[in-house]
Amino acid sequence: MDDLNEQIRLHSAGATVRHKSTFADLPSYKNADELSQNFIDTWAAPFYMRIGDTDDSWTNQLIQAKDNITKDVSIKLLGDFNWRTRQTGAFFAAIKGFKDLTDLIGVHFLKSEVCYAGQVYAYTFASFNTDKSIDYLDRYLTYYLAQPDLWFDQREAMEALTYLDKINQTDFVSKHSDNWIKFIANKPYWDKIITTDRLQGQLDLIEKVK
Repeated sequence: MDDLNEQIRLHSAGATVRHKSTFADLPSYKNADELSQNFIDTWAAPFYMRIGDTDDSWTNQLIQAKDNITKDVSIKLLGDFNWRTRQTGAFFAAIKGFKDLTDLIGVHFLKSEVCYAGQVYAYTFASFNTDKSIDYLDRYLTYYLAQPDLWFDQREAMEALTYLDKINQTDFVSKHSDNWIKFIANKPYWDKIITTDRLQGQLDLIEKVK
């Protein structure tokens, strides 16, 4: 029964696909203590379901909360083993420009322990636009495009790297183009064309909130 309860807990947290990757031994940040329900109700529950929206009410909600979002809040959210808190912590890092959290977010991204959060990590790295964030996107794609049975956040990583190539006048994404086509060969509903419209909408929102 204890094992069943643990499986249910992990599934609810977002660990829906367990996999052994080359990044498994990277030390990822975890909180020493469980988050209180009050902290979750304050910093995760009102936000996580709206990440991805771009309307005025969401923009205003973030602007009103922004001054109270500290680095400690982001770190605690990222240190919780749950997709809701982790993606919110990364999103807050993008809004506040906490670029010194790149390694914390990057290890989570590479290990891909919970669902949904990876797309926010990729977009956060696009907003950071640093050599280190680009390197994490490159490393993610190098490994996960070679894993056709892991339907993770490869598209969002391709979007982020494509966008950064465009604004930086670089060409990092071209090394992944052939592997992208191979990766989607068994995914008939995945569009092979990479567009950055959705990412641009998120980055425009982040700039408004900043």
